[in-house]
Amino acid sequence: MGNNTNPDQISIFDFTQNRGTFKRKRLCLAHVFDDIVSIENLLVSWQEFLRGKRKRKDVAKFSLYFMDHIIQLHQELFNKTYKHGSYFAFKISDPKPRDIHKASIRDRIVHHAVYRILYPYFDKKFIFDSYSCRKKKGVHRAINRFREFGRKVSHNNTKTTWVLKGDIKKFFASIDHNVLEGILEEYIMDSDVVLLLNKIIDSFNPGLPLGNLTSQLLVNIYMNEFDQFVKHKLKVEYYIRYADDFVILHEYKLYLQQIIPKLSEFLESKLKLSLHPKKVFIKTLASGVDFLGWINFSHYRIPRTSTKRRMLKKLQKNNSEETLNSYLGLLSHGNTYKLTQKINRGRFATKLKSQRI
Repeated sequence: MGNNTNPDQISIFDFTQNRGTFKRKRLCLAHVFDDIVSIENLLVSWQEFLRGKRKRKDVAKFSLYFMDHIIQLHQELFNKTYKHGSYFAFKISDPKPRDIHKASIRDRIVHHAVYRILYPYFDKKFIFDSYSCRKKKGVHRAINRFREFGRKVSHNNTKTTWVLKGDIKKFFASIDHNVLEGILEEYIMDSDVVLLLNKIIDSFNPGLPLGNLTSQLLVNIYMNEFDQFVKHKLKVEYYIRYADDFVILHEYKLYLQQIIPKLSEFLESKLKLSLHPKKVFIKTLASGVDFLGWINFSHYRIPRTSTKRRMLKKLQKNNSEETLNSYLGLLSHGNTYKLTQKINRGRFATKLKSQRI
């Protein structure tokens, strides 16, 4: 049994596979199942899972006999007897209400084990301008790229730039298991890896759970089909996607109007997803485009009004130094001088009050 957890030994070879949009290279994942289920990889995955969770009661209990748990998990995975458990459901406001489903500790270790081996390979297949749940990407790089695209399309703000903003309706809940598993089979030759991924995918229905580490990778694999269609079939130059939000910038409004039906048809026919009818619009960059929590203009960007209100409300309840620094760090990415001054004045007043007491 192989126990090498270094993904650099996985090779890539050409494999022609046409899904009606483009031809891809198939990944030949040699011995990757053994890498995923090895004790070494499970131990590293356990350490990664532990970060920030050591004080939790269920984690402390699991830690007492963690090596026994790891060995048992390894044996179940290697012998193909592993079964994914159920989920614990709870709600959060982020800021809108979201249903989160948390898997058991042993299942989350498996998620980490799968993720850390497969992520490097699939990440290479993604387009540059996909920014969600990827290393060296994220919201701030996405909005900076948006600003860069705005300058290019407008020729340094000398011409009108039109922006198509799109959103997928009920994104995570709408991920089709059969479609996703079919995509994975086209990329991965190792049937044991596919079987393990299918167990994780089919452990939750409908769609994928907000809470699994593997969900972050799987939705990017799923939406990569859309990304490749947009970039290689439609030849769209200025396109950015972050999870279920995407933007396309162009100098002509008519071009964007004509492209919407093509985007919608691909999403529905190939991925069984739908554009959100109330969240698809075309407007000029100069009028301000709401994208990833910021209102983006030609020369600057500001937080949404709802974001500012929520921020100030939370600071009234918790104005600790850590919270203040976190918000000030966020605001530093936009044109927020007045709001930053207001928060700093509140910080000074709080310190002055505490000194008097």
